[in-house]
Amino acid sequence: MLAVMAFALIGCSDEDAVTVDLSKRENLVAPRQVEAITYAYLPQYSHTISYQRHRQLLEYLRKATGVPLRQIFPDTFDEHIKMVERGEIDISYSNPFVYTRLAEVGATAFAGIVEPSGHPDFQGQIICRADSPDLKTIEDCRGKRWIAVDPESAGGYLFPLGLFFDNNINVSDFETVDFAPGPGGKQEKVVLAVHAGAFDIGTIRKGTLDVVAGKINLDDIRVLAQTRLYPGWVYAARKGLDPEVVQAIAHAMFALNYRREPDREILSSAGMHGIIPVQDSDYDPVRELVGKLGLDQ
Repeated sequence: MLAVMAFALIGCSDEDAVTVDLSKRENLVAPRQVEAITYAYLPQYSHTISYQRHRQLLEYLRKATGVPLRQIFPDTFDEHIKMVERGEIDISYSNPFVYTRLAEVGATAFAGIVEPSGHPDFQGQIICRADSPDLKTIEDCRGKRWIAVDPESAGGYLFPLGLFFDNNINVSDFETVDFAPGPGGKQEKVVLAVHAGAFDIGTIRKGTLDVVAGKINLDDIRVLAQTRLYPGWVYAARKGLDPEVVQAIAHAMFALNYRREPDREILSSAGMHGIIPVQDSDYDPVRELVGKLGLDQ
């Protein structure tokens, strides 16, 4: 019956029959990924926003240096740190607190950013709903439900923790202290959680409210207090990365000029006003804060 059907099908086709020898096999090998210098943005925002913010900067650096760069996306702050330690992230863009952790595993700061404010430092904010009648001062935060970005977040946890400490408020003085769940997008999640009333206060880096402006009515959110200024975000090279690669990337970064198009568009997309040289000792104020809070024990 099958033979009859085969002859019938051959007879109905204009194409020649093809003989397949199933006794011969060939191993298929997936194409290898092109070797590249890996570049990762600490996942303070969603991966989509991280990509959108740094896409133009990476395109510029590839053209200016000839160095193949590939952006990768760790899911958490802790994963970012471990990937630098394992040599899986060559160029790390992180907050200064995370940088002090990276420096302990051999990473070296070589560039810092100028914030959109025009200054090379930044600060954290304590936010609440605008219609919270019992939240007027930092002292009113006692006994409240606090959501922070991440235990490794500078503006979203460490800096506000230092501000609470200076006002004699400890972690144990809050009803609860929670951190934004899931991978990426943690800054946005803090704002949305406070906006929804799930928590009384939240802590974020200054500038986050601009990112969520299209998602909520910002009039519903009030900034209760701001921390002092600390050194800003930093680029660090992993231990053992070729110094000539680092120098080429740094040189191209420092050449960007906010007063010149298209440099302004590249920097603005990345949330920066410029990129400047830095050195490890610039981050000693963060190390002093970590020591004051006993986080280095």
